[in-house]
Amino acid sequence: MTEVESILYPFVKIRRDLHKIPEIGFKEVKTQKYLLDYLSTLPQDRYELETWETGIFVKVIGLAPQKTIGYRADMDGLPIKEETDLPFSSEHDQYMHACGHDFHMSIALGVLSYFVLNPINDHILFIFQPAEEGPGGAEPMLSSETMNKWKPDIIMALHIAPEYPVGTIALKEGLLFANTSELFIELKGKGGHAAYPHETNDMVVAACSLVGQLQSIVSRNVNPLDSAVVTIGKISGGSVQNIIAEKARLEGTIRTLNEESMIKVKTRIEQLLCGIKVGYACEGWIDYGSMYHQVFNEEQLTTEFMEFAKKVPGIQVHHCNEAMTGEDFGYMLKEIPGFMFWLGVNSTYGLHHAKLNPDEQAIEKAITLLTHYITFKGSNE
Repeated sequence: MTEVESILYPFVKIRRDLHKIPEIGFKEVKTQKYLLDYLSTLPQDRYELETWETGIFVKVIGLAPQKTIGYRADMDGLPIKEETDLPFSSEHDQYMHACGHDFHMSIALGVLSYFVLNPINDHILFIFQPAEEGPGGAEPMLSSETMNKWKPDIIMALHIAPEYPVGTIALKEGLLFANTSELFIELKGKGGHAAYPHETNDMVVAACSLVGQLQSIVSRNVNPLDSAVVTIGKISGGSVQNIIAEKARLEGTIRTLNEESMIKVKTRIEQLLCGIKVGYACEGWIDYGSMYHQVFNEEQLTTEFMEFAKKVPGIQVHHCNEAMTGEDFGYMLKEIPGFMFWLGVNSTYGLHHAKLNPDEQAIEKAITLLTHYITFKGSNE
């Protein structure tokens, strides 16, 4: 093992351990236990801990606190069958850490461990948050009794970025990630024999018509100078080739760069569904599922962080554009000033891909950057 590998190993091992046990939102039982077991090895008099659902709050106690600095890491995996063939691949069939939350947790533990052993003046609140991928853990965690008691004055988080090289971080002031909403549409008509279509109301035909109409929203109802996405990722209906479908279901997502556009898009979807119900003599319902507030980086803190990061050896700062990515960390930034940034991990495959394989050298880069910055924020003001 080289000297670099020796430095990386503890938190690389943690990342690999966590990678083996991905769990979906609010079912992160093994993940929570792993984190709690690790935290129990640290000096107990240096931090306070409280659990919330399958998440964890850890407050590292400051020497002469004037404020609390917050840091959030998400915990959940995705319902994706892993195809990396790594020796530490997921042991949970059909589930994978395909969005880098194993990285996020191991980095947070590395930063937490450092400050338990090297305390600064201010408190630091580490938030291990479940259910980022859905149904959304940030908003209810934000309103929890523990958060109200330990609520930080500023907060930060990161997200891995496969497209950037290791050593690069990317962010911008203001809007970073979009407003997002899930979209589920149910249609119900009248099924029957394929040979007698005139006696039925075919929901496969109705669903196909609706999918086509939904594509007109962005091109004809959203300001061309704005940005929005309406994507139907799944369509299902019927049971066999010679029976006309009584029911059909559309599943998709909506993304917008401002809240007003989200309202406009949803209004138009509802209007189009009304037309389908009349035109195809059927019933229809919409469920918007999880809705995430935009990630909006506070300008002064973001600018300060970017300038600070430029001075850290081995870190390159890229001023990026906003993305249509969704992140429920936006709810925390709505209530607490702070920022999120992309962490380069140099993977051929992107987020939510079954072959995502981030470069583990990014773990040390992130821990180094964050410990330096939090020390600066917690000791000199």
